[in-house]
Amino acid sequence: MKFLVIGDVIGKTGRRAVKEVLPSLKEKLKVDFVVLNGENLAHGSGITKPTFDEVISAGVDVITSGNHTFDKKEVFAIIDDEKLLRPANLPPLAKGKGFKTYQKDGKSITVINLMGRVFMGLPLDCPFRTFDTIYQNVKNESDYIIVDFHGEATSEKQAFGYYVDGRATMVFGTHTHVQTADERFLPQKTAYISDVGLTGPYDSVIGVRKEQIIEKFITGMPIKYEPEEGKYIFQALFLDTENYLLKRIQIKEGESYEL
Repeated sequence: MKFLVIGDVIGKTGRRAVKEVLPSLKEKLKVDFVVLNGENLAHGSGITKPTFDEVISAGVDVITSGNHTFDKKEVFAIIDDEKLLRPANLPPLAKGKGFKTYQKDGKSITVINLMGRVFMGLPLDCPFRTFDTIYQNVKNESDYIIVDFHGEATSEKQAFGYYVDGRATMVFGTHTHVQTADERFLPQKTAYISDVGLTGPYDSVIGVRKEQIIEKFITGMPIKYEPEEGKYIFQALFLDTENYLLKRIQIKEGESYEL
């Protein structure tokens, strides 16, 4: 089976990138299933129904999220949609679902959304043990298990990758908005990357207006961040399980690219 996972999509520039790149990319690569991290879909922070619908209509199968899931109250109108996941290791009474098993082309695909605890500053259960619990529930019904590990620390992400090696089909990191060059198959054949990267404004600081981030560092004063505009970059990871192929994708608007 062929999977495409798309890094954190930032605001309208990121949504435009998805709409312009994804349909043709799916066709060229014969992609069967698409997962996208969408916690920054709505003006760089949070998710709303219109932004959710916009990327789903472009050909996304599942939207995962992270620490910005509930930044906009409008998300509660769609939080129970089967195509939207929030981190599974949030407190048990949190709204929404942290994992779900989907049917596609006769195969069962379980997508699990987890969040790291290092530097994240949220009340979270252990993502390692949360995976164990979910795995016991889904291992007999799942042909593939895909994990979005939303976290800051690459050490935590790498440790988690080895922890679930041989159990998960793929572990892809999100949250830092910087694509890492460590895509690989772990010893027990789990596909892994520490961070898929950013889909959004290329000439920016992790998707935000450069001047605002610079001012924040210089003054130390609180600043309301605004997503940058301009040309986009589309970053993703492609997995072909049949041919044992794992490939990072980076497409810049207006530039040619090879797959």
